[in-house]
Amino acid sequence: MTGNLIHIREANSDDISLLSGLIRQSYRDVADRFQLTPANCPKHPSNCTDEWIENDFARGVSYFILERRGIPAGCVAIESAESDLCYLERLAVLPPERKKGLGSQLVEHIFHTARELGSKKISIGIIAAQTELKQWYRKFGFVDGDTKEFSHLPFRVTFMTCEL
Repeated sequence: MTGNLIHIREANSDDISLLSGLIRQSYRDVADRFQLTPANCPKHPSNCTDEWIENDFARGVSYFILERRGIPAGCVAIESAESDLCYLERLAVLPPERKKGLGSQLVEHIFHTARELGSKKISIGIIAAQTELKQWYRKFGFVDGDTKEFSHLPFRVTFMTCEL
């Protein structure tokens, strides 16, 4: 939470449709840029459904919603992978709300949450060709790891980690 205009709250099952909508809208431009469709990349966040979020909650994934002036503007999720490792997932900021520091606030919130969980490291996976996104994550201390190809994805994935 920062200032009077921004509030980050933990999401619950009442927020499932809100979360899936925020994620779909926020990733639409990435899908367009990389020509990702439900046919060639059904698991891309631009295709997020309520069922995905329900399944995430069932697996123990925690979601957080950022509200700006009382209106949802973005979200992020954290998954505890191992005792000392968390995954930062589904970072999403609606296009009209970008370049206002909201994504940074969500990342910092996940850092705080991961530390509370006892994690020593956070990991993310991003489209390898998104060089500007890699640069953005590097500002938080993330470093590039392996880049891999997956048969079910039409792009390569770069994994990045940050020591807490």
